[in-house]
Amino acid sequence: MELVPPLNADEIRGLFAPPPWGGDVPLSPFCMTNVGEWDKFRNIDMDKQDSIIESLEDSSGEQRSHLDADKVAVLTAWHRVDCRTRNALRRSFLSELINSYEERVRSFIRESRDGDVLVLQVQDPFHRLLLHGVCEFYNLLSTTFTQFEGPNSLKMTRICKKKASVADLPNITLCNFLKMAKEGVW
Repeated sequence: MELVPPLNADEIRGLFAPPPWGGDVPLSPFCMTNVGEWDKFRNIDMDKQDSIIESLEDSSGEQRSHLDADKVAVLTAWHRVDCRTRNALRRSFLSELINSYEERVRSFIRESRDGDVLVLQVQDPFHRLLLHGVCEFYNLLSTTFTQFEGPNSLKMTRICKKKASVADLPNITLCNFLKMAKEGVW
């Protein structure tokens, strides 16, 4: 005490200031709020506080759900696809082939009635896997069967709508979703 001369207020504040030494202390969010408004909220019943907070959360949730409806629809459709098929779609992305399958499947969904069947001839096993993935994405049943024509056998894929489900077309196609996922946008 005897070695240190008396300090004024600025010198004392400089000794106890946070880094970077001597800077002003940033205001907390509570300090920046209007104290009168905060006190009104703080002094009401806890049940009323809870209902106010819930109503604020609900209103922001409704806005968010409206904006994210397309995203939710695509992610729901993507999660219907088998994990092995998802890995194949991600790993070797053949956009032109998937796009052509999608165009056929989407037009089938739009134009067909219950009981209609779309039959496609796809010989390559990997391409058939991709076709089945597109069908799963659009919530359709797809089965592959062998059709014998003389000494040759043809692999055919039969596509039809599921009995109890309504085939809802997402606004974002599988091809666009995969492009966005590859680019890191998703």
